[in-house]
Amino acid sequence: MNNTTFILGYIVFFGALMYFMAIRPQQKERKKRAELLSTVAVGDSVLTSSGFYGVIIDMTDDTVIVEFGNNKNCRIPMQKGAIVEVEKPEI
Repeated sequence: MNNTTFILGYIVFFGALMYFMAIRPQQKERKKRAELLSTVAVGDSVLTSSGFYGVIIDMTDDTVIVEFGNNKNCRIPMQKGAIVEVEKPEI
């Protein structure tokens, strides 16, 4: 009986350890990313996952069109998930 309780205690301890070390931080990061993507608007400067800086010129539910550089012809549609950072324009 004592050995079974000891093993069960280990299982509960390592389960809690895995939750607080792996699962919970991922949930926080996912929530933070969802909040970031929900605040994206036309005119925001963004950094994409490929390392390009651009300005959002149009958007739909899951797609944004980003204009890169000073060349007005360089407009690329991409998924919102490709946005890593958002900088709001100064008013």
